Amino acid sequence: MDQEQLDRFYMQQALRLAEKAAQLGEVPVGALLVMDGEVIGEGWNRPISGHDPTAHAEIMALREAAARVGNYRLVGATLYVTIEPCTMCAGALVHARVARVVFGTTEPKAGAVVSNQQLFDQPWVNHRPEHEGGVLEGACASVISEFFRLRRDEQKRQKRLRREAAGD
Repeated sequence: MDQEQLDRFYMQQALRLAEKAAQLGEVPVGALLVMDGEVIGEGWNRPISGHDPTAHAEIMALREAAARVGNYRLVGATLYVTIEPCTMCAGALVHARVARVVFGTTEPKAGAVVSNQQLFDQPWVNHRPEHEGGVLEGACASVISEFFRLRRDEQKRQKRLRREAAGD
């Protein structure tokens, strides 16, 4: 397989992990770390269910990978994640010395790789992961959009039920 095929293959796996987050009522983001052709860490969003603001998919994958290799530095690893990492996750990827970050869709509000801060490109950062976005972008964007559409629909339904119960 060439690099493009590998990227698509692993992003499909990240999308399956995002489904696990959705099943928990979490924002559906999935991530995995690959080193030397082997998946060394997986994660999906769990901040709500885990009562942990740091339990983003990327952080969960980093934790599992670091435990598996016995080192917090994951030199040579590639992270695949369905959405552009936030500032916290981008910073953790720098500290872990991840070589490459591949994401599906951008995150205009909180993305810290290309959308806003461009954290990896800052001159003061001591490690600069390569990065590429847009891998299976449509599928990744669709998962997020559908999740928030369903959430908005449910909020409207709940509001309507409250009004009806109040006799409005």
